[in-house]
Amino acid sequence: MPDRALAFGTVAESYERFRPAYPPELFTLVTEYAARPLVTALEIGAGTGKATRVFAGRGLELTATDPDAAMLTELRKHVPQDVRATQASFEDLPLDDARYDLVYAAAALHWTHPQDRCNRLATLLNPAATFASFGGPLHVADPRVEEAVRTARSPFLDRDDIPSPDGTPPDDAMQWPGTELHRSEWFTDVRQTVVHRRVTMSPHAYLGHLSTISAYLVLPPAEREEVFSRIERVLPERVEVVADITVHLARRRDVGPVS
Repeated sequence: MPDRALAFGTVAESYERFRPAYPPELFTLVTEYAARPLVTALEIGAGTGKATRVFAGRGLELTATDPDAAMLTELRKHVPQDVRATQASFEDLPLDDARYDLVYAAAALHWTHPQDRCNRLATLLNPAATFASFGGPLHVADPRVEEAVRTARSPFLDRDDIPSPDGTPPDDAMQWPGTELHRSEWFTDVRQTVVHRRVTMSPHAYLGHLSTISAYLVLPPAEREEVFSRIERVLPERVEVVADITVHLARRRDVGPVS
């Protein structure tokens, strides 16, 4: 998985161009859950700033972090200058530095190391502060087209998504990372909300989106070109995709410093 986690910088401009933006209602969901003033915020795995823009320009002292310099270069083109952009992985963030009112990750938490993940998150948060994680894979809305795409890629990839990091079945009511947060001694009031949305793309845009998915990025170039060619042949003139966002919110227990 580390190779997949660090593959995005090679397609930073495509990531910015073809990945859908996050809706502004995420800010409302987070702030209403927090139910307290948010002064400082830290973003984990900010990428090109898709989610950064939801929280920027709203009076927050915002720090966006990502381990990939190319992704941060793209981010700086699209976010306000008062956003602090720092190249660092989640595991390398200093734990003896600032504490935040909000820590969040957008389609990025699954790339962090599971060992002591919740402890590190809690250490970065003020007591009773909020952690938010949101994201979700896109998939073709028409089951017939989805099956055709699956068949087209099957010689190269069994699947192109990321399995649940803790093995939670996809039909369980609570999904990861809510399951992990619920088990942690450092978090409480874990909530899960789904923001439903559909996006219609051209075949070119859909393939552009696939070109930013890690499973395709780590294929040998010749195989990647072939699988995209096969998928393109089965796509309709307009591709409707399900782009639901699953939001997990949790509150750091007000129990003093993390040891």
